[in-house]
Amino acid sequence: MLPDGKNPTMSFWQEKSLSEMTTEEWESLCDNCGKCCLHKLEDEDTGKIFYTSVVCDLIDLKSCRCTRYTERCTLVPDCLDLKQHDFADYTWLPTTCAYKLLADGKDLPTWHPLVSGSSETVKEAGVSISSYAMKESEIDQIEEHIIEWLE
Repeated sequence: MLPDGKNPTMSFWQEKSLSEMTTEEWESLCDNCGKCCLHKLEDEDTGKIFYTSVVCDLIDLKSCRCTRYTERCTLVPDCLDLKQHDFADYTWLPTTCAYKLLADGKDLPTWHPLVSGSSETVKEAGVSISSYAMKESEIDQIEEHIIEWLE
């Protein structure tokens, strides 16, 4: 243990809560899988959330990053800034999401770029949407693009 009370073998995400993180730390937690950008449909009767393979037109499907990230919530009114909300409200976040994992007291998976040291491990682990997602401007009926993950 260091004089400041920090453990030199622990990473910032193991020492800090999400609310204690700097903006840079918070942003680095995103693994750029793109799953949170997939359009979701909710069954009005059951409240069950269904993911689709359809994403916003602002996403770059190779990098799974938003091309207009700082403006996204203005350009796309339904887009959410996760930092502004309570994770208990976001039961729809994928089980692989770093924010959800940490909020639930779990650690980052070995394929996460902060752990592996490479952004490619997200694709290698099959977590990225880059191989199957399509942009909303390319489809007619979103209901035809519902997907299920084996998690």
